[in-house]
Amino acid sequence: MGLLDGRNALIFGVANDHSIAWGIARALQAEGAEVGFSSVESLIERRVRPLAESIGSTFVEPCDVQSDEQIRAVFARWAETHDSLDILVHALAFARREDLEGGFVETSREGFALALDVSAYSLVALAREARPLLRRGSSILTLSYYGAEKVVANYNVMGVAKAALEASVRYLAVDLGPDGIRVNAISAGPIRTLAASGIAGFKRMYGGFAEVAPLRANITPEDVGRSAVYLASDLSNAVTGETLYVDGGFNIVGVPTAD
Repeated sequence: MGLLDGRNALIFGVANDHSIAWGIARALQAEGAEVGFSSVESLIERRVRPLAESIGSTFVEPCDVQSDEQIRAVFARWAETHDSLDILVHALAFARREDLEGGFVETSREGFALALDVSAYSLVALAREARPLLRRGSSILTLSYYGAEKVVANYNVMGVAKAALEASVRYLAVDLGPDGIRVNAISAGPIRTLAASGIAGFKRMYGGFAEVAPLRANITPEDVGRSAVYLASDLSNAVTGETLYVDGGFNIVGVPTAD
């Protein structure tokens, strides 16, 4: 028996087969969960639907998370075939490429608002619309990064957005906790994804990560997926409002060792 037998999950943000969200989807499905998907419309037919079909998923809906109407439509569609929702995965982030290089001080007002809307507020919007479907024991998961806590070169406005995201996790955990709904974040080490490719200098940062992280290894979507299973299952039924680091211990290192 799987840890998630009889449960269902709706995942927002799969872009391709290298996405962290796809690693989570496969891990949840392997433990018995029924998985549905929502992503931006331009990716649905070319990338998301084939992936969904590969694990037997039939729920694939487009959504622009800057639109409350589209978010409501996705959950209304889900409610047509499901009485409830056990696991909600928010794997969404976006900032303009020009805001992910150079100095943070150069961030435009429009770029700041866009990054915070898509990367942080969308979690609040999804949680609000999902709330009628979530039941006691349900779990909401989102994805963060160490740039929310410490300055990471060129992460810029995305670091601020992830800090807002982590704060939102805590506030949502308090709001939804009395109903038995848990809200947590996973802060993963750098992974080669479509989103990461937009950050200036990412390849150099990725290349040196394994030399600093205590476990001396890069992080994979599968690593994140296994931790997502923990946070989605009863194994973590007393854990909420937390940011779980899945980074080989990188976040505990102050000064890299000589080797």
